Amino acid sequence: MAVDTPARIAVLGAGPIGLEAALYARFLGYDVDIYERGHVADNILRWGHVRMFSPFGMNRSTLGLAALRAQDESYLPPGDEEILTGLEYADRYLLPLSQTDLLADHLRLGIEVIGVGRPELLKGEEIGTEERADSDFRILCRDTAGAETVVTAEVVIDTTGVFGNPNWAGEGGLPAIGEMAVRDRIEYGVPDILGSAQSQYASRKTLVIGAGYSAATTVVALAKLVEAAPDTHVTWLVRQASETGPIAPIVDDRLPERATLTIEANRLAAGASPNVVFKPRTTLASVHYDEAAGKFHVELSGEQDGRAEFDAIVANVGCRPDNRIYQELQVDECYATEGPMKLAAALQGSSTGDCLAQTAHGPQSLTNPEPDFYILGAKSYGRNPNFLVSIGLEQIRDLFTIIGDRQDLDLYETAVKLSS
Repeated sequence: MAVDTPARIAVLGAGPIGLEAALYARFLGYDVDIYERGHVADNILRWGHVRMFSPFGMNRSTLGLAALRAQDESYLPPGDEEILTGLEYADRYLLPLSQTDLLADHLRLGIEVIGVGRPELLKGEEIGTEERADSDFRILCRDTAGAETVVTAEVVIDTTGVFGNPNWAGEGGLPAIGEMAVRDRIEYGVPDILGSAQSQYASRKTLVIGAGYSAATTVVALAKLVEAAPDTHVTWLVRQASETGPIAPIVDDRLPERATLTIEANRLAAGASPNVVFKPRTTLASVHYDEAAGKFHVELSGEQDGRAEFDAIVANVGCRPDNRIYQELQVDECYATEGPMKLAAALQGSSTGDCLAQTAHGPQSLTNPEPDFYILGAKSYGRNPNFLVSIGLEQIRDLFTIIGDRQDLDLYETAVKLSS
């Protein structure tokens, strides 16, 4: 609903969508606070060694470039066709953007948002009424020292993403027996196998679980490590697999990095390397870590069941949103993805194997029963992994047509016209 400037907007998360949303709001004259429990681009930096599939032109906004050039006339952005690593994307765009005059003083780093509510209303009260919309948000925060404070805002935009909230590796999405006890010993991210984490995997036996691009990235890196450390061995576990392999090829894929990864991962699954054992239609039944031996003892179930021993486990099994932040708000969630219901329904109706084939679904897909509370970015997709930064930028544009009450509002197009 329409909110006049200079209302206060709280943006949760200082990743690409959080920074871009805050920048858009600042250009329009809103007061903005950006709350981030870590550092700017924290989640991206955790996989900073990985090269992105999409070119830089899909991961930046015209407004962001305008802010950077206004700050420093000598700023030279990456070329729109450049394929950057996560670290390069952060260093060359996101971090400089966060230090522009429009954003630098509005960053609240080291502040974790514990929950968002209404100060005088419970979750089930004043459903769909003006009284609920007229009440500011109460935001409970905690700093790195553990001190808690309360802040307020008239609008809240949750862009905290899903990275760092991994799914469980067991059958049916539940924890495997013993997984909860050893969760801190399992790697759920994409380790820098050919760089800083090489010593943890070289000449060792690693179990990789998952059938997405993250798992493919891990397996391909481990197979490459064999060249330097021939005793490196990989067992790759996937819940399902087709005749084409664990990674479904996209016909005429427009992203060369993704196409290359798909081909190489499927080649390894087909037996191209004796150091890579592929186990389709098999899941992790149980896991135990032997402290004395420094080994994982696992039991597998499914087509290739049995017991085995590993030095390391990488579970690239996807992520889910942490919805505890807004559990006291009236958010309609999808029963399948845990994303906001309106957007989840739109995504289900336009499902495609190629994330490039999707589009944003308009302003109304971003609204919730809770007035002035919005979820953008990867978190808005719930467990759906097909989110793109370019879609997030469209979400920002659509959102501010609601907040600014101007259907034709498009600062991205305005920035293009001003620079031409």
